[in-house]
Amino acid sequence: MLKELQTAVERQEDKEHLEELLWKTLTVFQGCPFYTVKNLEFVYEIRGNEMFVNRKDKSITRASISLAFEKALELQKTEGTVKGPKKLNCFGASYLYPVFEKLGIIWK
Repeated sequence: MLKELQTAVERQEDKEHLEELLWKTLTVFQGCPFYTVKNLEFVYEIRGNEMFVNRKDKSITRASISLAFEKALELQKTEGTVKGPKKLNCFGASYLYPVFEKLGIIWK
């Protein structure tokens, strides 16, 4: 699933297909440890159309994840990198950034 997502991102496939692959990949990686920029470990769980992070009281909706994903792809294309979670400019960015980075969607 991960390789399929990375290939689709490289080929700049259509938005709907990319988002569906992203969601499937996020589902596969739920429960795996990730680390924030400040090196705080977290895991997440997908329930319905929401991502629940164990360090957060609120969930991150699929719509927010899609917006962050689009922003990340846009920044990678125009600037060649995403320089930190704040650049994603969305709720939950401090958790989405390391997930996107580990999945190879963004790189430094």
